[in-house]
Amino acid sequence: MKQLSNLISSVEESRTLAITSLIKKLKAEGKNVLSFSAGEPDFPTPAFIKEAAIKAINNNFTYYTANEGYPDLIKTIIKKFKEDNGLEFNPENILVSSGAKHSLFNILLAICNPGDEVIFQSPYWVSYPEMARLARAESVIIDAGVETEYKILPAALEKAITEKTKVFLFNSPSNPTGTVYSKKEILALAEVLKGKDIFVLTDEIYEKIVFDGEEHFSIGTVDFLKDKTITVNGVSKAYSMTGWRIGYAGGPKEIIKLARNLQSHSTSNAASISQAAAQAALSNQSPDIDMMVGEFKKRRDFIVSELNKIPGVKCPVPKGAFYVFYDVSSYYGKSVNGLKIKDSTSFCNYILTEQNVGLVPGVAFGNDNCVRMSYACSQAQIEDGLGRLHKALGKLG
Repeated sequence: MKQLSNLISSVEESRTLAITSLIKKLKAEGKNVLSFSAGEPDFPTPAFIKEAAIKAINNNFTYYTANEGYPDLIKTIIKKFKEDNGLEFNPENILVSSGAKHSLFNILLAICNPGDEVIFQSPYWVSYPEMARLARAESVIIDAGVETEYKILPAALEKAITEKTKVFLFNSPSNPTGTVYSKKEILALAEVLKGKDIFVLTDEIYEKIVFDGEEHFSIGTVDFLKDKTITVNGVSKAYSMTGWRIGYAGGPKEIIKLARNLQSHSTSNAASISQAAAQAALSNQSPDIDMMVGEFKKRRDFIVSELNKIPGVKCPVPKGAFYVFYDVSSYYGKSVNGLKIKDSTSFCNYILTEQNVGLVPGVAFGNDNCVRMSYACSQAQIEDGLGRLHKALGKLG
């Protein structure tokens, strides 16, 4: 066989998806595994959204749409951006894609040239460095730890910028940490970018899932960044529509035009039926969102309280999303039954084999001291899982 693509061979499989697949395999083998790896709400898609999809099917809305998205959906997205985020767009500024991940991918490929640098923070979403690699760009990663609640400071951003910097990739609320940057903190980061020829790509997929009175703020509303910012969002998290695969981007028409061209030769339009469902979702103020966020907050409060009772565990309070990202490095160097805990991967392997609890190692997100635990699952599962975690860690002494 001739040598396969060097570029694609250099790309790692998504570790979160790999762990989810392993857990499903273990469950199929009959093991009572509790998975805390999910990156999706455990609530059903609201009924009115499903009904809109059924109506679209019955009305034979099953053909190609325009590559950039169904016009009525684009109008709805423009209205959403204006009312929710204070962002002003025209139709030529919008691209609907097959999920927010697809939107981010399209935009990075539309912007970057070989050797360009993309700045983002660690902990980061697992796909950021691989997307940058596929865009033939270099990742420049700013570390942020527990002590700053996983937030980067303006001085660190300033230090990371070089003449090769092309994109600042920003995510708030954050996966994996649940960190939410305040308006003041975002404005301070924006000041660093003032007058610099750098694009801002902001991933706002968790904007609706915030707690404790926090308010989401879109960096694209900063006056001197408006013409340089691409805002990415979708319906997956807020409307529990992960499988429907609809994301969208709003930004400068020159960038959106290139991203549209790219999409026209890869996937073409996002699924027509999913677009109809997304339009229904974005056109209504669904009470399901408030119910879901309220339930997530209850789970968060419980899980953070219980984790911080475990000796050696440090768990900041996440202000958004549905994950806790906690430090377990105090257990590194300890052994049990011949197994030595030396990093987040061996820690998670131990917890999985010892108590059938599936966590995601922090190394997948650029921080090997931590693990990610999703609370997008029932309260009963959380209580059971934490009990098992206590037992497993108790054996490490």
